[in-house]
Amino acid sequence: MKDSLIQKFERMRDRLKELDGLLADPTIIANQERFRELGKEYAEVGPVVHCYQEFEANRRIIASSTELLHDTEPAIRALADEEIKEAKHREASLEERLKLLLLPRDRADSGNVFLEIRAGTGGDEAALFADDLLRMYIRYAELSSWKTEIISDNPNELGGHKEVIVKIVGEGVYSRLKFESGAHRVQRVPETESQGRIHTSACTVAVLPEVDEITDVPVDPGDLRIDTYRSSGAGGQHVNKTDSAIRITHLPTGLVVECQDERSQHKNRARAMSVLKAKLLAVERQKQIALQAQTRRNLVGSGDRSERIRTYNFPQSRVTDHRINLTLYKLEEILNGGMEPVVEALIQEHQADLIAAMSES
Repeated sequence: MKDSLIQKFERMRDRLKELDGLLADPTIIANQERFRELGKEYAEVGPVVHCYQEFEANRRIIASSTELLHDTEPAIRALADEEIKEAKHREASLEERLKLLLLPRDRADSGNVFLEIRAGTGGDEAALFADDLLRMYIRYAELSSWKTEIISDNPNELGGHKEVIVKIVGEGVYSRLKFESGAHRVQRVPETESQGRIHTSACTVAVLPEVDEITDVPVDPGDLRIDTYRSSGAGGQHVNKTDSAIRITHLPTGLVVECQDERSQHKNRARAMSVLKAKLLAVERQKQIALQAQTRRNLVGSGDRSERIRTYNFPQSRVTDHRINLTLYKLEEILNGGMEPVVEALIQEHQADLIAAMSES
């Protein structure tokens, strides 16, 4: 293992000791927000440090057993040699676990998803294939003890779906399904095909993590320019003689809010801030919607047959994931929800890519 990684683990070990002390501090305990923040960090750092402690203990076993290889007793040397072999095997396993624990975490991994299936090239046959995919994902969710809810459905006359959106709720849903986005291609003989010819159709799948509802937008006072001025209009002499009206400009966005309805500058300011926050909230929600739309477009492509991530070939009972060159002759099992071999292979490939990138850096 690289010295840079060992130094990183040792810094994390020191930090865990520091967190132990902080979490026992009465002033930290009294500050619930800070306590939760540190508790979350402890939960992230703890498993890494504990695994590293196992790694260190194992290295000490190798060192002590290596010394025994020079013993005069042949039996002791043989035992030491066996101990070293076992410890080196454990070392490789622990090193792999440590690298996995260091991988960056996607904040969305633990959350729920909206899974969208849309019929692409192939007309009615594509819509029927969309129904097969929907059943596959719902069955996989059931096997994983997740809950599903159809959010919207646009069926066709033959029992397929031009478009269907299902919400899947459960622990770690996005982490398991996030690699399903893209074009899924089917090759089979449609029921309406009298000549027995194989047709190729496609559907697009988009897996979108459920985002938190935006309920508030923090406003930095440094981002505001607040002007006071004399109110105009009805209100009598008092209104015209005091600078009670408020104009607030949010400098980063250029949003301007004015309020002169109240006689009190304080009340006008509070009302103007309330309106400004509502406007900023609307802007943030619009950004969220736009980001989801862009994410959807990036995930699914055009829906053309050539843009496929996976092919379901019925005549050969074959499923091929083209991204990782994985081919399984278990079409029926996979379409009945037995997706785990494909899902796990995709996750492992992704982790291997991240570990390789981490090793290079």
